Amino acid sequence: MPAADLLLTGAHVRTLDPALPEAAAVAVRDGLIAAVGGTEDIVREWSGPGTERIDLTGATLVPGLVDAHSHPVWGLEMATGTDLSGVRTLEELRKALRDAPRTDGWVIAWGLDHNVFGGRRIDRDLVEDELGGAPAFIRFYDGHSALASAAALGAAGITGPRSFDQRAEIVCDADGRPTGHLIEHAAMDLMLAAVPRPSFGERRTGLLALLSQMAATGLTGAHVMDMGHGDVPELLASVEDEAVLPLRLRLAPWCMPGTGKDGLDELIALQREAGRHWRVGGVKFFMDGTVEGGTAWLEHADCHGQGTDAFWPDPRAYSDAVRYLHAAGVGTATHAIGDAAVRHVLDTVESLGAGGAGRHRIEHIETVPDDTIPRFAALGVAASMQPPHTAYTRGDHADEWSRRLGSDRASRAWRIRDLRDAGAVLALGSDWPIAHYDVRRVLSMAQAPQGAAGSRRGLTGLMALEGCTSHAALAAGEEGGRIAPGLRADLTAFGVDPVTATADEIAEAPVRLTTVGGHVTHRGGC
Repeated sequence: MPAADLLLTGAHVRTLDPALPEAAAVAVRDGLIAAVGGTEDIVREWSGPGTERIDLTGATLVPGLVDAHSHPVWGLEMATGTDLSGVRTLEELRKALRDAPRTDGWVIAWGLDHNVFGGRRIDRDLVEDELGGAPAFIRFYDGHSALASAAALGAAGITGPRSFDQRAEIVCDADGRPTGHLIEHAAMDLMLAAVPRPSFGERRTGLLALLSQMAATGLTGAHVMDMGHGDVPELLASVEDEAVLPLRLRLAPWCMPGTGKDGLDELIALQREAGRHWRVGGVKFFMDGTVEGGTAWLEHADCHGQGTDAFWPDPRAYSDAVRYLHAAGVGTATHAIGDAAVRHVLDTVESLGAGGAGRHRIEHIETVPDDTIPRFAALGVAASMQPPHTAYTRGDHADEWSRRLGSDRASRAWRIRDLRDAGAVLALGSDWPIAHYDVRRVLSMAQAPQGAAGSRRGLTGLMALEGCTSHAALAAGEEGGRIAPGLRADLTAFGVDPVTATADEIAEAPVRLTTVGGHVTHRGGC
């Protein structure tokens, strides 16, 4: 019998494999799990002169944790400049912008919470005095809206309203003057040619550093819900020319309104793109935007009379595109936050029939009525949700998300336990940079949701762990998320047992080890 490359011994191994739920040691060879069992047997049968042995001394080893919704490449640009995530008031925002460093003369910032404006109309006039005439581009935390100063609008040639193929808006006042509030991607993308952006080399260095930091929290993989602005395969290949990617990445390029047959065929062809630890897998759609931005597609208007339109102006065109990809065996992931958006995606999947081989999933699912819940399991649609988003709301419903929806819909916030109890595949993630990438927070807040979801039951420790392992694999249509011979050696070791630890304990758990394909990507005290 050939020797293993790596032996992990002395552990409490939670395999999530029904054939052998618990063990003490794992042997790894050629990037795959070769054997699982007791320490003495594994050491005797798999040791060799070139074998590395790591004694985990009582740590709990689990399948490698996966963030089921993240943006580590696109997010490098989105999370550029001054971090405003800690700003809570308009006065704090003004001070932060006044003190912000300039990048080629620009103020660039990100992570701004809509609640900072306290219900006021979002307008550049509220911050212009602090900028001293400098162009400024400020992204809101949701990734679907931004605020641009007068100078920034001028640099981008934005002088009034425009029409878009998707639901997007340059918000203007009664006189047709742009307020600086840009809603949805098509409007924000008008700024790309004007705003200073990191170079290819800076992005390459930043990506490797970011993925290493993610690995240090226990992550071994991520479902990447974008392909950036076109050069992501080249960027990833460049990294892999000299290093091992610390996370295994599965990328889903976007399909936007207006995409015709040629565009869909290009998306199908992209599914062949892959590297050592990355591949294209599936296609990402948007059925709506965000509650705070007034672009979530709702069955009844929000408190501002907004939210009754889909992101795709013709929702039937969305369904046709999904049907085309489905027939080609390509899975889809659809951003759907509001109840009408979720319902339309479920109706679309139900209409597909038995043809095709792609698995379909819905991202976010922030508020849905009772009759929607059982349909996920019945249709085989995976639910992909982000527990850290609950922290942007408040238990007393005094936040912008809750106020817009009203108490009835706000009481249906993030129904993760209801979906899981109804038999749905439930994959969990962070949506970085919308929320922090630390997967321990995902596990913790899945057990103890916050804000408007705080009164709801959270997941058990085992359910939360499955959401980042076996259920994440199912949502991707992959075999994995377990520790069993023949599967990839993507593994995470914690200083606590994530199944029995409290939410507070898992949030601060020491990460002893992470491996991707048997390659050690983080070593903490082993």
